[in-house]
Amino acid sequence: MAQGPVIFDRVLLRRRRGRALALGAATFLLDRVAGELAERLATVLRRFEMAAELGTSGQAVRRALAGSVGTLVAVAEPGATNADGASVIADLEALPLRDGSLDLAVSALALQFVNDLPGTLAQVRRTLKPDGLFLAALVGGNSLTELREAFAAAEAEIEGGASPRVAPFVEVRELGTLLQRAGFALPVTDVDRIIVRYGSPLALMHDLRKMGASNALTERQRSPLRRATLRRMLQIYGERFADADGRVRATFDIVWLSGWAPHESQQRPLAPGSAKTRLADALGTREVSAGEKTRPG
Repeated sequence: MAQGPVIFDRVLLRRRRGRALALGAATFLLDRVAGELAERLATVLRRFEMAAELGTSGQAVRRALAGSVGTLVAVAEPGATNADGASVIADLEALPLRDGSLDLAVSALALQFVNDLPGTLAQVRRTLKPDGLFLAALVGGNSLTELREAFAAAEAEIEGGASPRVAPFVEVRELGTLLQRAGFALPVTDVDRIIVRYGSPLALMHDLRKMGASNALTERQRSPLRRATLRRMLQIYGERFADADGRVRATFDIVWLSGWAPHESQQRPLAPGSAKTRLADALGTREVSAGEKTRPG
């Protein structure tokens, strides 16, 4: 079977996550997402007896959902957690969950590092019972566009070319299509843009390390970052993305996606020609056929 492109070095990514735990992980973004995930689930008027939380490092999601679901199976990737209560250790690209076993699957800030996102979504879909819900948040859209632009400009100026420094992020439009391809019904996607301000770009980069989110691209530059390039990047970042008080901005787009495993009780679009009321009647206007020309008033 043909394998898709390998964008992320997932072994390195796991080491980076382990290092983040040792440094004292920066969890402000994950904590916010976990809280919103719980709020979104609270609007769904049903009880989820068997749920799985996929790939989220730490216990933020488990704490947020405590008491609102029945059994919660935590699937953690190797190196993503210490002994923090994970039920299953497994790669998100090879989920060891039985087909049709879950009422609910959730994930927070993990799926952006999956190489085969369409394949992972298809696996999640198969684990759900009919009318089961999938709800996830991942970093996407224009996240870290400031850092990407500053690095590209500095490398072009100092080194005569740019290397991959910031991961490519999936667009919200693409995710809707991927959900449909994976077999989800009633797919919904939206974006929550978060602007975080830092004292300097170095503080942002330090936070990224403490999130386990520093550069793990397979095509990354292997040689150390040159000091001249780093200095110029910091200058460009400050020139282009600083506020009046000198603090710099960093964009994080949190892309939300949800979909349901198909079930006969779900709403379906009407078949063409099945409408019982004409649009013209509803609008109180005269219907004009395709061959009839309207006259100027």
